[in-house]
Amino acid sequence: MPETREIRVPDIGDFSGVPVIEIPVAPGDAVARDQTLLVVESDKATLDIPSPVAGRLVEMLVGLGDTVSAGTLIARVTVETETAAPVAAPADAPTEESCDVLVIGGGPGGYAAAFRAADLGQRVILVEREATLGGVCLNVGCIPSKALLHVAAVTEEAGRLAAHGISFGAPTIDLDKLRAFKAGTVRRLTDGLTQMARQRKVEVLRGTARFTGANAVSVALQAGGRRAVGFRSAIVAAGSSPVSLPMLPEDPRIVNSTGALELPFVPRRLLVIGGGIIGLEMATVYSALGARVDVVERLPNLLEGVDRDLVAVWTKRNGHRFDQIRTGAEIVSATATPEGIAVTLAGEAEPQVYDLVLQAAGRRPNGDALGLNAAGVAVERGFVPVDAQMRTNVPHILAVGDLVGQPMLAHKAVHQGHVAAEVAAGHRAGFDAAVIPSVAYTDPEIAWAGLTETAAKAAGRAVEVARFPWAASGRAIANGADYGLTKLLFDAETKRIVGGAIVGPSAGDMLGEIVLAIEMGADATDIGRTIHPHPTLGETIGLAAEAALGLCTDLPPVRR
Repeated sequence: MPETREIRVPDIGDFSGVPVIEIPVAPGDAVARDQTLLVVESDKATLDIPSPVAGRLVEMLVGLGDTVSAGTLIARVTVETETAAPVAAPADAPTEESCDVLVIGGGPGGYAAAFRAADLGQRVILVEREATLGGVCLNVGCIPSKALLHVAAVTEEAGRLAAHGISFGAPTIDLDKLRAFKAGTVRRLTDGLTQMARQRKVEVLRGTARFTGANAVSVALQAGGRRAVGFRSAIVAAGSSPVSLPMLPEDPRIVNSTGALELPFVPRRLLVIGGGIIGLEMATVYSALGARVDVVERLPNLLEGVDRDLVAVWTKRNGHRFDQIRTGAEIVSATATPEGIAVTLAGEAEPQVYDLVLQAAGRRPNGDALGLNAAGVAVERGFVPVDAQMRTNVPHILAVGDLVGQPMLAHKAVHQGHVAAEVAAGHRAGFDAAVIPSVAYTDPEIAWAGLTETAAKAAGRAVEVARFPWAASGRAIANGADYGLTKLLFDAETKRIVGGAIVGPSAGDMLGEIVLAIEMGADATDIGRTIHPHPTLGETIGLAAEAALGLCTDLPPVRR
């Protein structure tokens, strides 16, 4: 028998009082579940308001130009209900559902895979254990850290202007407003993902998935209960988690990167455990807010894997931040005291006391948490081996992102997600990137791609190295960035570019040209003869290529 349901505007994020710009249905029309009933427009985006049920539209309660918000009653729809009561299922029995492509994980690799699969005509279910899409990167990683790093960079640049005759007063820090700025940046992006999922009719299940067989998972829903989902293909994009060091006690003053991004307070003394990208980026933020910072790294160098000449530029520019940088050092004990966290290093008798300790000692993949063995998928120390099509040893189950190995970078995951979605949809695709770029968004930034000079020497590979110091760049001098450096590496035999690195402001923004040059097999002539705009920092790439050719007129003549 028919039953009338009221349809209200669902949660649409921060949008409120948005006008209706389109009504694609009329009373009497049959409507499908997820069919668009209204289209509204804010100053940020156009949003579809879908029907949560299938039935027949009885009444539309809003018109063109009316404004709506979350909870606004917009329509009434009749649905058919059973006249006889169904046999009750056991209380813990999961609801069953099926799809063409199941994606586990809503981070950059997962949502990219889900959206691409939907664009290819697949029915997609996306399972995400957190409250919002975007994964670590958007919620507690790349994006919030860059928002804070932007604030740190502007704050410190304002201080440096005193040398050029422009002085400002000492900055006043309002942590609540700073947290709100960071949260707003994140929310704008995650709300956008939610809307794009709706527009593509990707069903999002909030919960935690575990495989129960080669074609099924059980999802423990956040709202309670379980749902069984069958699939033709699955794409696993479950990411990674921060490493927890066993010698550190449980204490709110010991945080990982997620906790550090919450800005609990500005410590007088901060200890950063780990001299990689995450640790040094957070050291930059807290230093700009007024903390004194120590860094402990067990490896011989900071930013291991980056050429030492670039790290030397960074170290010289950042001496003011740190009281101590200890490389080749290990923590033997840490104790929580009322005064702070007392940390003792190997070979030292007296502990140092810190108000806040950040453990940034790396991340481990989440492959062991998914029950992949029930599907017959091989897992090695949490990693899931895949081939160039992102297939696991079970061909219809694919994996992408942090889960499949280093480097654990969002942009790698996105490209792998696209490949996996295309393969799952029956298309020919493969992940065959020549290089994967890396960027440390510190002050100054360090960006690199391809072969490094250090790695070339270790492998005995003959390369030609060209450097262009920014002390010869008019734009860098004008910007107070004459300390920067652009470096290109060319194969000694083929003369093609095989690597490159930049240290200086906006290094990450410029690196794409080097990556493209490597992918396209460019040589120094291709790059050097390409006209770059002047005066820019980006032209240092072309000038470095000219230096490799021995014809750079912005540097002293080459000795012959």
